Amino acid sequence: MASKFSHHHQLHVFIFPITAQGHMIPMISIAKLFAARGVKATIISTPLNAITLAKTIDQDRLSGLDINIETIPFPAVEVGLPEGTESVNQITSLDMMPKFFLAVDMLQQPFEKLLEEYRPDFVVADMFLPWTTEAAAKFGIPRLIFHGTNMFSQCVAGSLRIHKPFGSITNDKESFLVPDLPDKIEMTKSQVPEYITGGTESLFSVVMGKVRESEQKSYGVLVNSFYELEPAYADHYKNAMGIRAWQIGPLSLRSNDGTLDKAAKEKESSIEEHNVLKWLDSKKPNSVIYVSFGSMSKLSNGQLTEIATGLEESGSSFIWVVRKSMTDEDENYLPEGFEERMEGKGLIIREWAPQVLILDHPAVGGFMTHCGWNSILEGITAGVPMITWPMFAEQFYNEKFVTQVLKIGSQVGADEWKDWVETAEVSVKKEKICKAVTQLMSEDGQENKEMRKRVAELSEKAKRAVNEDGSSYVQFSALIEELQMSSKTSTSQ
Repeated sequence: MASKFSHHHQLHVFIFPITAQGHMIPMISIAKLFAARGVKATIISTPLNAITLAKTIDQDRLSGLDINIETIPFPAVEVGLPEGTESVNQITSLDMMPKFFLAVDMLQQPFEKLLEEYRPDFVVADMFLPWTTEAAAKFGIPRLIFHGTNMFSQCVAGSLRIHKPFGSITNDKESFLVPDLPDKIEMTKSQVPEYITGGTESLFSVVMGKVRESEQKSYGVLVNSFYELEPAYADHYKNAMGIRAWQIGPLSLRSNDGTLDKAAKEKESSIEEHNVLKWLDSKKPNSVIYVSFGSMSKLSNGQLTEIATGLEESGSSFIWVVRKSMTDEDENYLPEGFEERMEGKGLIIREWAPQVLILDHPAVGGFMTHCGWNSILEGITAGVPMITWPMFAEQFYNEKFVTQVLKIGSQVGADEWKDWVETAEVSVKKEKICKAVTQLMSEDGQENKEMRKRVAELSEKAKRAVNEDGSSYVQFSALIEELQMSSKTSTSQ
């Protein structure tokens, strides 16, 4: 498809992700998506992250895609962070966050030097880099925002911020309706982020204020979603909130023909993937539950024990991605003898797992997730129903979307928004975990059958959306044409 736009001036985009794994992965997919359509893509990164990125895009460059990396030093030591700290995933305590955001703000000046040197036609920058709107404007360059979440959560957050329906509620567990939305959405005050409910101005409320301000001044928003998944909220976002947006996902289906880009992924850790897929091949269809809480969730040893016991008592086969808390020094974070007892029944993977490949396997029939948007969209794309266990950020909004709007998942019972670095507590007991797994993995029950049917239909819609003439493909084409015309106009003046 690259030739379609080749008779025009070649557009050049700067892609600038925040250094957090959950944000970088989809933004690299965006870079590849632009490059596959004939746009020159330059990824802005920090030195250590650039090494990893180079390995990711090497194959794409060999296949002829015009993707490059430019690095900006990350001033960790200057702000009081340990040397070599370049990623949100390396943050281990709340007092490190202000320093991290200060370091991120200090990237503006070197970024402007790159803008001045290269003069790209437009910038796609992460939401947590709000100053990129102002930086790009200095050179007459439009900036698009990548939020890393869906339109539903943006609409919910906007309604909560404006209307404050929780204002008169004294009981944190009492339900209230989120006003002015297409659906009846119920939440409790304990599920709303503290930067929205809090009376005092926190670091995150200040950051989010800057994000909203930059959003109003930006060219628009790129969304890792597809129109058929949330049509009412796509329309509400544009009409009621007045922000231009293009839905270009699912980005996990990133390739020209909409098929899973398995070839590139299989090179990342082929031995690990071979072992996982071989284990799954021995299981019956829909018999395995996949348990993973993302790259940033940090669970206490006590909570890991509850999960282990709940999985064992459920009797279900499982794959569990275990990430040990960085601050917990106790190495015995699983019950004694658990791994031996679960041999053949459960597969434990430490730290990294080929999630897209696992979810796509016929043996996987359920997904226990922290409700990060990347994970939810990957689950939908694979046609797998979910058990929702939100913890922080916008994850409780995403849970409502899965359980109340799409009706393709059930709640495990987590009911309190937390700072993501908090690890000390046990928020969900083994009994709730066991019950949720048993119910979801049961082959009986009309509700289960309807849930599986709904998610299977959404999976098909996701795959159609990225095919040529699909909604995401068409929206992306329209954006490129618009940027091409804008570039042509600006160069002719």
